[in-house]
Amino acid sequence: MKKAFFVLLVGVGLFLLAMMLWQQVKESAAQVSASLEPAPVVALTFDDGPSKYWTEGLLDGLKARDVKATFFLIGANVEGREELVERMVEEGHLIGNHTYSHVQLTTVSSAEACREIDQANEVLSEAVGEVIHYIRPPFGSWQEGLDSLVDMQVVLWTVDPQDWKVQNTEIIVEKVLRQVKDGDIILLHDVYRESVEAALQIIDELKARGYEFVRVDELLLD
Repeated sequence: MKKAFFVLLVGVGLFLLAMMLWQQVKESAAQVSASLEPAPVVALTFDDGPSKYWTEGLLDGLKARDVKATFFLIGANVEGREELVERMVEEGHLIGNHTYSHVQLTTVSSAEACREIDQANEVLSEAVGEVIHYIRPPFGSWQEGLDSLVDMQVVLWTVDPQDWKVQNTEIIVEKVLRQVKDGDIILLHDVYRESVEAALQIIDELKARGYEFVRVDELLLD
């Protein structure tokens, strides 16, 4: 009887040990699987700059965090601030066209729309030293038929906290963090102090969540 009881105890012990080992194997496999999964990515984009007040501080914050972003610049705002644009390029950011004077392209003729885009491209190309390939039309309004006249890729967005409207750092951060998901393009403006502050807070929080930041061209290539 004692022998049978002993055998039973040994059997139960071996069973429990096997279960523990199996659990450890499962946990290790899950960790390996998680480590092999690509990190979620987002693209931070900034419209309407460069700003003589806030863009430099934003660039400082991006550099300190090793984050690359995309700037859709207004041609008229570049003139006299070429050094800021040169710094953007030197630090690995992508430059895009936001027209010369922030005109809504659906409210003007196709000829005027092309002039706005071409004039901005001239200013930007001179500052950047290369051809500009990406455009974000102001207000997200793209005139029908422009695709055949303008050889550029239109880039819109998927997360818009309307920072230009609320101009409140806490609200901007909350809106973005509530909506954001893998593969999103976040729209902000570097012409408002609150937006710049919010952008840096968003970066810190999303990095803590495991997100990586890429330029728009890198995101679109995926």
